[in-house]
Amino acid sequence: MLLAIDVGNTNTKFAIWDGQSWRAQWRASTDTTRTADEYAPWLHNIMALNKLSFSDISACIISTVVPQALFNLRNLSRRYIGAEPMVIGEDGLKLGIEVRIDKPNEAGADRLVNAVGAFVEYGGPAIVIDSGTATTFDIVAADGAFEGGIILPGINLSLQALHEHAARLPRVEIRDPGRVIGKDTVTAMQSGIYWGSIEMIEGLCRRIREEYAKPMKTIATGGVASLFEGAFPTIDHFDQDLTSRGLLEIFRRNGGKL
Repeated sequence: MLLAIDVGNTNTKFAIWDGQSWRAQWRASTDTTRTADEYAPWLHNIMALNKLSFSDISACIISTVVPQALFNLRNLSRRYIGAEPMVIGEDGLKLGIEVRIDKPNEAGADRLVNAVGAFVEYGGPAIVIDSGTATTFDIVAADGAFEGGIILPGINLSLQALHEHAARLPRVEIRDPGRVIGKDTVTAMQSGIYWGSIEMIEGLCRRIREEYAKPMKTIATGGVASLFEGAFPTIDHFDQDLTSRGLLEIFRRNGGKL
């Protein structure tokens, strides 16, 4: 089986592919101080709940936007799985796509992996929206190439900043308040973050399509995306497995076998 690890700024996702389907997926908070020996018992116990063990895993692939987390996760794979992990962005690892931006080495690993996953599953051209610590809009060309995009603060990050820098504004749940005009502070904030995010995403997608001047599919992923499922008329697919699917495809493109 394959252990695919996707390290984001806020959460780290662990997913296990058994050769036919994703057997299980778990999230842990991203902590650069957590050692391989601290990850191991947590992962061992949570795998046991799904009747899995380290002996079932024969390969590992890692994507991380937090470089400081790589050392401990690499050691986790070496010590407890007995496999040298593939790492997105390292020399010799082929993504199988062209990166058509001015500074290709600056493209985030997660964005490139999502581009691969989106193209394999849905084809191109496409807009990939990933809602996490940051919200990113990535452009996938008709031939699968990564052609740049947009980066802006994530929804939770915006809410946190509002709460921390405005003395009387509380931390609120992200949800549809039922109406646009809030009748108290909480519903006004919920309306702003919920409907404001929808209008922002809809508006940016419209501008991207106008500039790109070709029909484009739109795929949404990320931890926050599910909160808005059904609210976006322009989003064609909500796919929480997009990054895992991209990692699996890159594993295969580099001769990975289970």
